[in-house]
Amino acid sequence: MDDKLNSQMLHHLDHDGKRIILVGTAHVSKASVDLVKAVIDDVKPDTVCVELCESRAQSIRQKDRWQEMDIIRVIKEKKALLLLSNLMLASFQKRIADRLEVAPGQEMIQAMASAEDVGAEVFLADRDIRTTLSRTWGSMGPWGKLKLIFQLMMSLGEVDEISEADVEKMKQQDMLVLILEEVGKSLPQVRTSLIDERDRYLAEKIRSAPGQTIVAVVGAGHVPGIKRYWEQPIDIGSLETLPSKNPLIGFFKWFIPICICTLIIYGFFRGGAGAGTDMVFWWVLANGILAGLGALIALGHPLTILSSILAAPLTSLNPMIAAGWVSGLVEAFSRKPKVRDFESLPTDILSVKGFWRNKVTRILLVVVFTNLGSTVGTFVAIPMMMKYL
Repeated sequence: MDDKLNSQMLHHLDHDGKRIILVGTAHVSKASVDLVKAVIDDVKPDTVCVELCESRAQSIRQKDRWQEMDIIRVIKEKKALLLLSNLMLASFQKRIADRLEVAPGQEMIQAMASAEDVGAEVFLADRDIRTTLSRTWGSMGPWGKLKLIFQLMMSLGEVDEISEADVEKMKQQDMLVLILEEVGKSLPQVRTSLIDERDRYLAEKIRSAPGQTIVAVVGAGHVPGIKRYWEQPIDIGSLETLPSKNPLIGFFKWFIPICICTLIIYGFFRGGAGAGTDMVFWWVLANGILAGLGALIALGHPLTILSSILAAPLTSLNPMIAAGWVSGLVEAFSRKPKVRDFESLPTDILSVKGFWRNKVTRILLVVVFTNLGSTVGTFVAIPMMMKYL
C-alpha cells in the first residue's frame, strides 16, 4: 500500500492521553482489508474498535441467524416494513460485494480476526442498527416511507448498471446513504439519523474505548464527521433514545376515521338511505378492491387476497389495526415458511424474483402492499362519497 493511499485512509487522533489511529476503509475494496490487517499487526493496539453493533456483529458471525426469525412476531410488532427495508439494503450491499468479490463486512471481519491475533480487545463502536433504523423511520411521514421503499426497490435492479466511476464513489460513501441518496435530497432527516448522528456516536464510543492505544476501523464516509465532532461534547444517551410518537400523527390516525364515519352518517341524514348506502358502498369497494389488489401484486394466497378485501374497509376505520397485518398473518398461516425458506433467504434477496418467491419476504410484501392499497383506497373513496352529499 503506497504512502499516498495510507495518508488518505489513516488518521492519527488523541484524547486524554490515548493514541487513536482511525482507519477509513472502503467497504467494497480488497485493499482496505489488507490495510486493516497491516495496521493492526504493526501497531498491536490495546483495543480495536469496529463500525459494528452487537446485532450486526452477530449477523457476520452467525450466517444462519435468519432461521431464528419469528415472522409472526414481526407482523404483530408492526415491523414488517422496517424488516423489508433492512432486507433490501442487505440485498444491495451483498450484490455489490459479490460483484467485486469482497464479502460483506470483510474489513470488519479482518479487524476482529487481527485483534484476536495480537491479543487486543474488540470494541463494538456503532449504534445498534435497530435504533438507527427506528430513528430514521420515526423521523419520516407516510409518504417519506413510501419513497424510501420505492427507492430501495429500484436499487434491486441497478447493480448490473454500476460503472467504474460508481464503484469509486462507493469507496468514499456510507453504503446506506449511497442507496438512499435520492431520498436524502428531499428527506434530509434520513441523512441526519444515518450519518450525522452515527458520526457523533462513533466519535464518542471510540474516544471512550478502553486502552491507551486504539485502532478504529470505520467506513471512509464517516471519517470527516468523526474528526469534526472529535473535540465536541456528545450526549450519547440522547442518540440511543428511540423517537417518541408524534402526537399529530396519533391525532390524525383517529381524526380521519372519525371524519369518514361522520361523513357517512351525515350522508344518511342529508341524502337519505339511498345516498348513505351508496357512500358505504364506495367506501367498501375502494378500500377492499385496492387492498386486495395490493395483496395480489404481492402474489398472496387466495385466502390472503380475500382477507385483505374483507378487512380493509373495517381496519381503515380502526387506527389500532391495519389491513396488512391481517392479510400478512393469513399469508403466514396459509403458506407457513419452512426451514428452507429461511436458509435460502440470503440468496433469494439478491433478486426481485427471489423477494416474491421466498415465503418469508412474500409475507412482508403482502403486509406492505395491502396497507398501501388500503391507504390509496381511503383517498380514492372520499371524493367518490362526497358526490352524494
